[in-house]
Amino acid sequence: MTHLERFKEIYHANIKREGADKFFDYLMSTSDFVTAPASTRFHGAYEGGLLEHSLNVYDCLVDYLERKRVKDVYGMAYTPESIAIAALLHDVCKTGCYKKGTRNVKDANGVWQTVPTYEFDDKLPYGHGEKSVYIISGYMKLTREEAFAIRYHMGFSGTEDARNVSAAFEMFPLAFALSVADSEATFFIEGKR
Repeated sequence: MTHLERFKEIYHANIKREGADKFFDYLMSTSDFVTAPASTRFHGAYEGGLLEHSLNVYDCLVDYLERKRVKDVYGMAYTPESIAIAALLHDVCKTGCYKKGTRNVKDANGVWQTVPTYEFDDKLPYGHGEKSVYIISGYMKLTREEAFAIRYHMGFSGTEDARNVSAAFEMFPLAFALSVADSEATFFIEGKR
């Protein structure tokens, strides 16, 4: 099964709220979600990296939420729809932000080579997590928990005030869980290629 086929399957099996079909159409036909990289030089810095990263975060979030301690001690329990929305859509802010370019690097023999790369060129500079919430909200209503999870999925690695991150994690545990899943996918599954 391809990444796109798997994304479609998870999305349609779990996300049923009003506007979900229109948002799916936006992702597939208007945006570059399927072909965009996840970054310029680090995790997922290749065509389709954003789609693959979104699936990796989904898998990590599902696994995290299945832990006995997370369920029994922390009391985290979310619908399959909330899990799919938070994980699959947390980085839609990255659509339309990358353009193909080139850069010069030395090869193993010290000879300069021109290699393809991506450059960040954000035409809607609205932040990171808050931009994802903004884009999604144009199509379907998010729960408060989903919105805060997506907004603060960068955790303490973002540019947010640490007090706000702490408060969001305490008030909306899905935000913490999504941050853990995003970090796991970014640093351990994908890493720097």
